[in-house]
Amino acid sequence: MGRVSQVQAQENRQRVVATAARMFREQGTGVSVVDVMKAAGLTHGGFYKQFASKDALVGEATARAFAELEGRRTQAVAAHGGQYDAGRQALIDWYLSTGHRDDAADGCAAAGLAVDMAREAGDSAAHRVYVDSVGEFAEWLAGEGEDGLVCLATMVGALLLARATHGSPLSDEILRAAHEAVSESD
Repeated sequence: MGRVSQVQAQENRQRVVATAARMFREQGTGVSVVDVMKAAGLTHGGFYKQFASKDALVGEATARAFAELEGRRTQAVAAHGGQYDAGRQALIDWYLSTGHRDDAADGCAAAGLAVDMAREAGDSAAHRVYVDSVGEFAEWLAGEGEDGLVCLATMVGALLLARATHGSPLSDEILRAAHEAVSESD
């Protein structure tokens, strides 16, 4: 088998990180390297040519997942003519929707990775990225006179509970109640 060009190697690396970001949000960071590589359409043997360890991949995938969330926030504001309040509400509407509840793989990294990050060593790259990114998201959610941490905690908690109770009427009720709670003060 021939050597891969540097450009192709970089494309492969980005594909692995993107695949891992989706799989980790959906299934947790316990997903094996073999499964990530297979889902990315690559062989397991190439993993250690690209990454020092699985922990390095978890760190990069966590950063990627939060970058995707930041992009969603930026798009929400842009879609509303640069109006932060309207973009914030649009993001809240998406966040506390059944569509987001049912699509963990493309969903919020704060919720999708919460359980795994609680078990992660505090000095790991992934944990540092997670903590910093959760803080940034809370700051972004802080509307005028609002507490972004309360809003974020309500949204993430509601999403986790809605996912855990999926298939029951309680799931939709949780999303509705949280939406009312974080939207009332707008």
